[in-house]
Amino acid sequence: MRPHTWSKPKPLVGVAGRTALDYLMDMFKTVPRSIKMEFIFVLGPNLGELQIPPFIEEHYPNIQAHYVVQAEMRGQSHALFLSKEHLTGPMIMCFSDTLIETDLSFLSHEASDGVAWVKAVADPRRFGVAEINADGWVTRLVEKPQNMENNLALVGCYYFRRAEDLLSAIEDQMQRDIRLKDEFFLVDAINIMLERGARIRVDRTDTWLDTGTIDSTLETNRYLLERDSRTTLVENNRNGKPHARGVKIIEPVFIHETAEVLDSQIGPYASIGANCRVYGSVIEDSIIEADCEISDISLKRSVVGRQAKVQGRGTKEVLTLNISDDSSVIAG
Repeated sequence: MRPHTWSKPKPLVGVAGRTALDYLMDMFKTVPRSIKMEFIFVLGPNLGELQIPPFIEEHYPNIQAHYVVQAEMRGQSHALFLSKEHLTGPMIMCFSDTLIETDLSFLSHEASDGVAWVKAVADPRRFGVAEINADGWVTRLVEKPQNMENNLALVGCYYFRRAEDLLSAIEDQMQRDIRLKDEFFLVDAINIMLERGARIRVDRTDTWLDTGTIDSTLETNRYLLERDSRTTLVENNRNGKPHARGVKIIEPVFIHETAEVLDSQIGPYASIGANCRVYGSVIEDSIIEADCEISDISLKRSVVGRQAKVQGRGTKEVLTLNISDDSSVIAG
């Protein structure tokens, strides 16, 4: 996600008018109200440590949140082990760049020791996969299998009935030094749980979205816009200044109500953030984050970070740009 993650952590990259973290938090709305929830955010040093806590406090002031900093990138199991003082009883672990559509209401009566969310894929060799037996129970997790026999890809979300069992397996994993490329992977800890007799099942999802790369973020943007297109352009702002003039909109799009768009074509699959100013431009299949100024340019499959200024030389040539926050670019 460079260059965007030079200035903000990956979960705060914008997609379809909100941050990726906002969409991830939406998933937990289906947890039964009878279950008391606490959120633990495992953060990287610097950007994550500095930006995620104030974001959560501003946008989710009513949740109980804990923050743990993983100063040294030693893998997923290590990150969870750092959180052990907050982990007791039932828990869900989800990677921050993974968005799935699932209903968590089953947690009120789930009897298994764990659940691994999976999605059938055409080529499983790029992912971790779950091997299951004839009764549907997981027998083993395999990271990046060499064959195509099992296509149930692990999407990066897990439920554990007892966090203590997972932490015990992670401790065993570390003592046995089971790692890959100097990192302790979660699948190895889960395999230790399986060795000890844990009963873990899979839950299949048809929707698995990813915000881990530019291409996948644009794909996620397209999917979310198709699900919830929002256009809130107003003709004039409070001072009577034209706020939307000569605009052609090709749905689906997201245009924030504070954006100013003049003599431009927006869409399809374009997201225009808050306080953006777009003049004489064509924006398609792109994400323009908040407070940007875009003029005299045609953009496609582009991601423009916050407070960036992009000036073109006309709309005849279609450009693809990947521009970080606070940049100033003359293109074309």
